[in-house]
Amino acid sequence: MRIAVVGATGLVGGEILEVLAERNFKFDELLLVASERSVGKKMSFKGTEYEIIGLAKAVELKPDYAIFSAGGSTSLEWAPKFAAAGSTVIDNSSAWRMSPDHKLVVPEINASSLTSEDKIIANPNCSTIQMVVALGPLHRKYKIKRIVVSTYQSVTGSGKAAVDQMMNERNGVQGDMAYPHKIDMNALPHIDVFLDNGYTKEEMKMVNETKKIFGDDSIRITSTTVRIPTVGGHSEAVNVEFQNDFNLEELRGILENADGVIVQDDPKNNLYPMPLTAHKKDAVFVGRLRRDESQSNTLNMWIVADNLRKGAATNAVQIAEYLSKNS
Repeated sequence: MRIAVVGATGLVGGEILEVLAERNFKFDELLLVASERSVGKKMSFKGTEYEIIGLAKAVELKPDYAIFSAGGSTSLEWAPKFAAAGSTVIDNSSAWRMSPDHKLVVPEINASSLTSEDKIIANPNCSTIQMVVALGPLHRKYKIKRIVVSTYQSVTGSGKAAVDQMMNERNGVQGDMAYPHKIDMNALPHIDVFLDNGYTKEEMKMVNETKKIFGDDSIRITSTTVRIPTVGGHSEAVNVEFQNDFNLEELRGILENADGVIVQDDPKNNLYPMPLTAHKKDAVFVGRLRRDESQSNTLNMWIVADNLRKGAATNAVQIAEYLSKNS
């Protein structure tokens, strides 16, 4: 078993390595892959030092799995080369997500659709992943009709430059700007680029990816995505209308027994999901469960997950785990 981490020097690449170590993913050889400017540098993994190699060299070595977190343009150019060499690519970028020829996978929802023929597999957007993990078991039971979601997303979703901007602002230091405005003590209703319909690309990712993962184009979805000055994870206020009515306690029980979900819902004791407590965790945390009193068959819920973990690295590693066990 030979596994490659492409983009090993980035934020998500570092998380992938942490997740591989924590979950004790079994492999015989690890390839750390990055851009040419990083080739030859050293990185440590579980006490062993590795030399970073370039993409061309990694393709030559034909890893069984190549987990990509190196941006869309790199994925578009190099994922097919890895696939042609026999590697299975699990890609964290948006490059392949909406391709009709490639599967968009959250293991708790649709891993069973994967076959040995799937050589490039797309990892969904971070904000989409945590929402569908929480909604998947409810969709199976009650059938989702409509979703209204507002997100409160960590600066880590924009990479190291955004974290640096926030910390510079917090410390009164002038530095490079990852955002068009100050982020510390602020909220930006602007994630990714604005589209002609007035929504951002991030908002439309949540709409389109959710439908693809659930395999249901009839679900109506609208989204507003907001960047806030946190680092622990993404939070989402979700209002979901079902076709069938639900018993709130039964619904709570479904979530408590769902794979990858932890229910934190005791507001009388101030227990509810928060980015601070989701940080470095692999689960999706759900709370503030309550009926929408303005509309029948409708639930309000609050969903939080570490966007670098379940929203990216953990989901990708879980796909590799599923494939290695079922190949």
